[in-house]
Amino acid sequence: MATPTVSAFSLLGGDGVLMSHPRVSMDWIPLVRQGLPAASVDSILKLTRMAQTELTKALAIPERTFARRKREGVFSPEESAKLVRFARIVERAEEVFEDAAQALAWLRTENPALGGVTPLSLMDTDIGADSVLDTLGRIEQGVFA
Repeated sequence: MATPTVSAFSLLGGDGVLMSHPRVSMDWIPLVRQGLPAASVDSILKLTRMAQTELTKALAIPERTFARRKREGVFSPEESAKLVRFARIVERAEEVFEDAAQALAWLRTENPALGGVTPLSLMDTDIGADSVLDTLGRIEQGVFA
């Protein structure tokens, strides 16, 4: 398995934004509970080249709320959890496809294994995100997905 080109940590801004370096899943919990800095979103948008509207839709965070959080400088714990989940799925897709552009294209493409919707459209819920991760696992194992 190849090393991802972009890790969840770097997608969310790395040391310069997060002020800590989560190494295992449990390390993310305090970051999520305190709320991720707004600069994390700027990093995601820059590295994925997504439009803010596309990201807010994928995360089911209303545009006005998103803009307010960016002004306030910090996202709520619930919104932060969505951002971390999104970053971890992007990281996983890049691991599987071994290419950032291909991973992002896959996330935006309707997928029969996911009921004909895009993986990106499922990232707003835990169940949807789990389905995306399961599909990535099947792709990695060579099972049609």
